[in-house]
Amino acid sequence: MSIAEPHSESSSNDHSSAASALSSAALRQLFIYFGAAIAGCTLLMFALHYLASAFSSDSTTAIAVDPENNSISIYLKEEPPSLNSTVTTDSVSAMVLNHVMEGLLRMSVDDKLEAGIAERWEVTPTHATFWLRDNALWSDGQPITAADFIFSWTTALRPETASEYAFLLYSIKNGRAVNEGTMPAEALGVSAPDPHTLVVELEQPMAFFDKTVVFPTFFPIREDFYNATNGRFGADAHELLFSGPFKLTSWVHGSSLLFEKNPNYWDKERIKLDQINVAYITQDANAAINFFKDGKVAFTTLGAENLIEAQRQGWPIKRNQDGTLFFLEFNHRDERLTRNWNLRRAMQLVLDMDELVYKVTKLPGFKPGVSIFPEWLMGTNAPLREEYPPPQLRLDTAKAREHLALAKEELGLDEWPPIVLLTSDSPVSNIQSEWVQEALKSKLGLTIKIDKQIFKQRLAKMTAGEFDILLAGWGPDYNDPLTFGDLFASWNLNNRGRYMSDENDRLVREAQGSTDTKTRMDAFGKIQHVLFDDVALLPMFERGVTYAVHPQLKGLKRRVIGADTDYTNAYIDTSAGGQ
Repeated sequence: MSIAEPHSESSSNDHSSAASALSSAALRQLFIYFGAAIAGCTLLMFALHYLASAFSSDSTTAIAVDPENNSISIYLKEEPPSLNSTVTTDSVSAMVLNHVMEGLLRMSVDDKLEAGIAERWEVTPTHATFWLRDNALWSDGQPITAADFIFSWTTALRPETASEYAFLLYSIKNGRAVNEGTMPAEALGVSAPDPHTLVVELEQPMAFFDKTVVFPTFFPIREDFYNATNGRFGADAHELLFSGPFKLTSWVHGSSLLFEKNPNYWDKERIKLDQINVAYITQDANAAINFFKDGKVAFTTLGAENLIEAQRQGWPIKRNQDGTLFFLEFNHRDERLTRNWNLRRAMQLVLDMDELVYKVTKLPGFKPGVSIFPEWLMGTNAPLREEYPPPQLRLDTAKAREHLALAKEELGLDEWPPIVLLTSDSPVSNIQSEWVQEALKSKLGLTIKIDKQIFKQRLAKMTAGEFDILLAGWGPDYNDPLTFGDLFASWNLNNRGRYMSDENDRLVREAQGSTDTKTRMDAFGKIQHVLFDDVALLPMFERGVTYAVHPQLKGLKRRVIGADTDYTNAYIDTSAGGQ
């Protein structure tokens, strides 16, 4: 999933304690007091601004762990760009969706595939059958049926939806044809012999179809509710219907979200928390640390700049590998300079990712990137990269300059124009993009223009191909090497730079279509060499995460697959003492 905000009015029932305290009498006094000094429209604008503030989340009252209300408060680094599961592409939206939605299957506490809305399932070379629970209900109390999954999947595949994850549904018979508009949605190979049985006809034998259905694109959507939102499904709390452990009852855009336990969730006895209050949305690492220190949030990520403070405070520091690969992705479109192989090769030969990780980023748990496949992925009998060692890169500045001279000649340039590097506005991205800029200037004489964008704008520019180089990240969607292996397939819309290789496509199809593990792993081993030789991307680092958790918050789960961070099994232990 891309690691990469639509703004709309908040739900009419998004009231805070500040709003309830603002009585009509107090509002009349406000108008009287200011009436003499502020005239007409100015008064009206002031009053409206005051009301807007009153009805927003009062985050000053956030409590990290609140046993009385059985709730916790947390923060998010970004606002979810979209909670419409048919078009979601980013990890922030996925984290929220995985708390309020559930699909046919889910990941267990020990990271195994387990039953979700489907109480049992069977996969054969030609079909996958899921038997849904009789007690699986939507948050409004209506039954969740096989038709809800069929509607969701056909909606994601419709060309007008423009889902970047539609390709995941190509494993279903006629999925690709539906997405490309050559067949109607009704031709999709899915059927419901009865309301609680879903039969999926596979396009070809597929060894891992059941692993893919944990991803948000496969979540159910009820047709009548979707149609009633008039194109705004997932844009606000009241424009969502929930199948998962929690309901989203408040979403103040740019400020806060509130999850409340879903009383109609089939597995509600497992859910211990009554509320999860996303009290803050901020990328400011120091602000997050202060929220944690002041007892306002129950969880915080730690960076190199605040590890010393965390140790001084005596917080238990936890570490985890989150399974994500970050990389520099090149734009291969015809109008871009980076379509030239010699230019890409020159950059590959001078960017030292060991230096980036150990001397520049300096964050615990980060590891230099060496392949499209992170080290945690399994092969046939051992980790994939042990069985299929990735190509070895030998840095060579002199050779790089030879490639750069060839590129200049091939592109017909007298001078190199600035090359655009698209990146986010996070502190870590700032450091890393500036290192790339300096390294390419000092070693190759190239001018790199850093295009720093907020989350929403970066996603839009990524999709539109408005970059030469992209500082990108990819987290796994399901537990199989293909979740990374097909990222640069020509049909994958998450292939933002539109890299195309017949050989890479052939190998991806081989890995998709075979049920023999050794054949599939052989294909993955070759894919990493094709992408290295073509310089489709430059792996930068595999991300580690360092964090602190309030001592009374137990059961928090950091995941490689699924919601990260996952609070669905969390609970408050008052015997553990305060922070």
